[in-house]
Amino acid sequence: MSVPASPSPSKVISWSMIVLAASAVAAIGMGVRQTMGLFLKPMTMELGIGREDFAIAIAVANLVWGVAAPFTGAISDKYGAGRVVVFGALCTAIGLLLMWGANDRAHLIASGVFLGLGVAGAGINALVGAVSRAAPPEKRTQAIAAIGMGSGVGILIALPYAHLLMDYVGWKTTLLVLSATCMLMIPLAFPVSGRPVTVVTKDRPQSIVAALREACRHPSFLLLNAGFFVCGFHVVFYGVHLPAYVADKGFEPRVAVISLVLVGIGNLVGTYLAGQSSKFMQKRHALSLIYSIRALIFVGFLTLPITPLTVMVLSGALGLVWLSTVPLTSGLVSTFFGPTWMTMLYGVVFFSHQVGSFLGVWLGGVVYDATKSYDMMWWISIGLGLFAAAIHWPISETAVERLAVPVQGTA
Repeated sequence: MSVPASPSPSKVISWSMIVLAASAVAAIGMGVRQTMGLFLKPMTMELGIGREDFAIAIAVANLVWGVAAPFTGAISDKYGAGRVVVFGALCTAIGLLLMWGANDRAHLIASGVFLGLGVAGAGINALVGAVSRAAPPEKRTQAIAAIGMGSGVGILIALPYAHLLMDYVGWKTTLLVLSATCMLMIPLAFPVSGRPVTVVTKDRPQSIVAALREACRHPSFLLLNAGFFVCGFHVVFYGVHLPAYVADKGFEPRVAVISLVLVGIGNLVGTYLAGQSSKFMQKRHALSLIYSIRALIFVGFLTLPITPLTVMVLSGALGLVWLSTVPLTSGLVSTFFGPTWMTMLYGVVFFSHQVGSFLGVWLGGVVYDATKSYDMMWWISIGLGLFAAAIHWPISETAVERLAVPVQGTA
């Protein structure tokens, strides 16, 4: 028999409050992350560097995020999410300060390392386990979707917030203000803190090594990893390079800001619908549909006349399938393996997402510097979308044999 080492705040804080706090953390952490594209053109012009130099720094941030996610997830699963949120807030603030003081590629990469550690602790991936354990089993997918919606609200606020600051005080001072803003996440760590409750069962608790071994031998889990790679490629390429793409077309900077805000609005709707979709369709089918829609949207950038209205409409449509993958993908992880090591195992899937993110943002810079166009990136994004749509279809949406006999869930 085992018991919690210390009382968990979840005993006295309702699960809905835990979801609210986690959503607020995601709003700040993911919102700040989404503003990085606004700094691409002014920083590269003032520092006299290429777009690849900036892109590689953001690519490193995404790769570090992915590498760190399983570790922050394991800590969250064992000790509670509160401490990783504080860690994430501090690292994000430090990363922004390093970017403020950067004057070459090496400084930007150092900034990227801290930004990656920051979002690994204060992003969606670090919070899914706390929310999944707190919510009733029948509400888990919707609760996880709420974190995605929180990040969408963060995008809606952070983009105009950063854009207005850049207009009035410049990009360097804006980085200082964003760094200070990250400190708001620290008090929000309390509701999600405390060790998860250890539940008494007939069997010995599953070790972290056993959980990883089980996951790596599960074919559907491997397919899920491959699909989430594509998600990362898509969203980070688009989020970071869209402002520069819009500027290349001769449009005002506000077109990019409005477009990314529309992504955030669409994300709110799409993530909510994804959270509800499990009531009438399997998660694997919903994911196949999402990636097919993304491929069609990217076709639009190659075939439609590119005007400010076109960019805004396509961005709003893309927002509907932006983070709607998160509740479905994390929900499948929970379906396969249960909630005990969910944050850590979702972190493994998320590492694949971040490898895709690294390649998406870096290749965007490489392709543009080589061709002075993003056309090749649209074609690559279309092909990857179709690939992801295909590989989600054969996923088996069932629990592993170990969970075939129902056991008591965690609180």
